[in-house]
Parts: sequence; structure tokens; C-alpha cells
Amino acid sequence: MSKRDIYIEKMKLQLDELNAKMSVVEAKAAEAKDDVREKYNEEMRKLRHHSKLALAKLDQLKEAGDESWDKLVAEMVKVSDAFKHSFNYFKSQL
Repeated sequence: MSKRDIYIEKMKLQLDELNAKMSVVEAKAAEAKDDVREKYNEEMRKLRHHSKLALAKLDQLKEAGDESWDKLVAEMVKVSDAFKHSFNYFKSQL
């Protein structure tokens, strides 16, 4: 496996783990009282959006040529960090 393939696989694994954790947190949020449930639902919409952005960036990374690889890696790091940060913030609010 090349370094590129290893990096893509590592990012895929991280995103899959975050999405799995997000499902667990979403179940907890569904059990919340009515007055806070709407806030949690809004935060879940934001998390799903971050997840979609990260998965789209990962797809771009898979297709990237050598000339755009470094730029896309930097973008992938930013997108995945934003997703992780949003998830951790939301989780801390439960």
C-alpha cells in the first residue's frame, strides 16, 4: 500500500468512527426533553452537514492527481478537524 492509500484509509476510518459515534449521540439527543430536543436536532443537522463535507472531500482526495494532492490533504485536515470539533462540542452539551 502506498502512503497515499494509507492516508485515505486512515481518514475513511476516522470519519466512519465519528459517524458511528454520532449515531449513538443522536439516540441520546432523541431522548432529551422537548424544550432542548429542537436545539439538539439543529446541532445534529450541522453535524450531518460536516459529515457530508468530509466524505465529499475524501472522495475528491481519492480522485486527486499528484499535482493537487497536497492542497486537498490540507483541505481534508481542515474539514475533518471542523467535523471532530463540532462533534466534541455537541457531545459535551448532552
